[in-house]
Amino acid sequence: MDFAQAVKTCLNKYAAFSGRAQRSEYWYFFLFMVLANIVASVLDSAIFGDIPVLYLIATLALLVPSIAAGVRRLHDTDKSGWWLLLGFIPVVGAIVLIVFFCQRGTVGPNQFGPDPLQASIANAHMARA
Repeated sequence: MDFAQAVKTCLNKYAAFSGRAQRSEYWYFFLFMVLANIVASVLDSAIFGDIPVLYLIATLALLVPSIAAGVRRLHDTDKSGWWLLLGFIPVVGAIVLIVFFCQRGTVGPNQFGPDPLQASIANAHMARA
């Protein structure tokens, strides 16, 4: 999955908390969020000075899609989306979540659905044929 496809998928599934998300989908969307917040911050400085208007709008607009992508990423590793609440534990929670998000997903179907990596590989082979 490439950058544009990952962003499009996450924004289209902005409130979909079921299913699975492969690593590239999650991390490309994370990169998109970081870049969007940087752009918003720069524009805020140029337009509004010290008031983070655009930054807050961008953050709020991407909040639900980022939570949904995180839950789907945890589902890919066969973990409940409730594990995302570890983020509220300072430092340790973030480290544990990063480890979970970096792990390879469950090979084959799990309790949360079919393997998205196998589906994308099959779609790539069908596109070439």
